[in-house]
Amino acid sequence: MAPAADRKGYWGPTTSTLDWCEENYAVTWYIAEFWNTVSNLIMIIPPIFGAIQSVRDGLEKRYIASYLALTVVGMGSWCFHMTLKYEMQLLDELPMIYSCCIFVYCMFECFKIKNSVNYHLLFTLVLFSLIVTTVYLKVKEPIFHQVMYGMLVFTLVLRSIYIVTWVYPWLRGLGYTSLGIFLLGFFLWNIDNIFCDSLRNFRKKVPPIIGITTQFHAWWHILTGLGSYLHILFSLYTRTLYLKYRPKVKFLFGIWPVILFEPLRKH
Repeated sequence: MAPAADRKGYWGPTTSTLDWCEENYAVTWYIAEFWNTVSNLIMIIPPIFGAIQSVRDGLEKRYIASYLALTVVGMGSWCFHMTLKYEMQLLDELPMIYSCCIFVYCMFECFKIKNSVNYHLLFTLVLFSLIVTTVYLKVKEPIFHQVMYGMLVFTLVLRSIYIVTWVYPWLRGLGYTSLGIFLLGFFLWNIDNIFCDSLRNFRKKVPPIIGITTQFHAWWHILTGLGSYLHILFSLYTRTLYLKYRPKVKFLFGIWPVILFEPLRKH
């Protein structure tokens, strides 16, 4: 996607099968795609706090795993965009599949007794992950990965729509906000891929501060990071509502959404 005119930098020649639209080593010698790298912080830091809070609240381990999986995706993506090395690309793309499998498990186990384990679903998702990993390592075709990831996201969307339509209609706001933000990120991801040459030419003509706003792959990270985080909140809200935990969405510092639980009523 990116032309060969990019600068050389600390990590040497690009070995990844993808090179995004951001100009390589334009900001610093040490980071290949600076904005595509630092934009991953939204996927790394908030989910760590989410995982810590989940441990404190005594929530099921699968929700702790969901938060940590999102952090791993962010770290993998950071390493990939910083280096543009094939090994680091795998560290980004394969955890995307694994994290989505955890999300799928959580969404389909929302209405079960506490601490139950669905071994059939677990086996199916682990097998799916192994097959995707094996095939992708062999074919090295990014479109295969994108289609497999898309299938998992589509499954999550259908399940979410079912929950807000038939089970907890009052969760529509959270469910559709998560989906809308994710889809906006996907839209900008496509714009970045399709109109890369035009975007690069535009960035040459405008002040850097304006050019930064057109780094749409970085916006994809920010929006899908937020969308995925909100999806975990939606999944967690659905689950804890079913378990009668009395969840509430609160905003830290007036901006960042978290789930807190009111004390259980004593009977």
